[in-house]
Amino acid sequence: MISLRHHVISLIAVLLALAVGIVLGSTSLSERLLSHVGQERDSLGRQVEELEADRAALRGELDGAHRFSAATAPLAVQGRLADRGVVLFSSWDVPEQDRAAMRGMVEASGAQVTGEVRLSETVADPDRSDQVRRLVTRLLPAGVQLPTATDVGTLTGGLLGPLTLVDQRTGAPQVSPEERAAAMSGLTEGGFATAVGDVRSAPLALVLTGQGRGGAGAADRAAFLARFAFQLDRSGGGAVLAGGRGSAAGDGPVGFARADTAVSSALSTVDNADTPQGEVAAVLALREQLDRRAGHYGTASSAEGMVPGTRD
Repeated sequence: MISLRHHVISLIAVLLALAVGIVLGSTSLSERLLSHVGQERDSLGRQVEELEADRAALRGELDGAHRFSAATAPLAVQGRLADRGVVLFSSWDVPEQDRAAMRGMVEASGAQVTGEVRLSETVADPDRSDQVRRLVTRLLPAGVQLPTATDVGTLTGGLLGPLTLVDQRTGAPQVSPEERAAAMSGLTEGGFATAVGDVRSAPLALVLTGQGRGGAGAADRAAFLARFAFQLDRSGGGAVLAGGRGSAAGDGPVGFARADTAVSSALSTVDNADTPQGEVAAVLALREQLDRRAGHYGTASSAEGMVPGTRD
């Protein structure tokens, strides 16, 4: 007869055997899992190395393509603006290297940059709008009429246009050198714009802006630059608004200009002006403006083509 003690001992033995089996089984399972994880890690490591190599190769190809574009771009614009004058305007967010590259491309076309004007961010500050309006009215040369619109971008363009651009009907300067110097001095003292060296009147204006950084006040800055460039276009023989990649976004200056049909029907735009291709597009768009034609170029979905002559 099996005693209670024998029964308990047997039960304990079974439980111990079960526990040992679980431990041994789990140890074997863990070893298999760890082995599998190690293999996956090694495989992923090799994939990462391959992707890094592919990325380096693609970066090298991209750099090579960029150097090729930069080297050949001047040939694409050679003679397109021969004996023409261009005034270069730039906003506060344009890197110096982009400004210099665009000026070089304009000069490679045979044009002469007759002046350079750099805008300060304060001119587009809504808190300073009343001050800008009063200053523009005070600096206006005799015989020059401001547009009827009251927004600061249009009014600023209504002053700087006649100061820097020739009359599109007569081809003559709209103000005297003394009047131009006095007005530019007033804008500089107000902290709104600065002329770099001497400025002489020209038929064409190129407004260069940055990538459109977004954030607070982006829409106000975009509206100012689009309306400013549009008014320059109306004041002279044509204008192009050229921005960096990102400028064609909804709160970017190029995007604002393209969204306004009244502006986009007359003002040309470029949305990749910080690349050699965009520099070429800007120069060719200036040439189009001489024929009173407008177009929108670059890589954004709102562009009509990469450069003039390639519209979809």
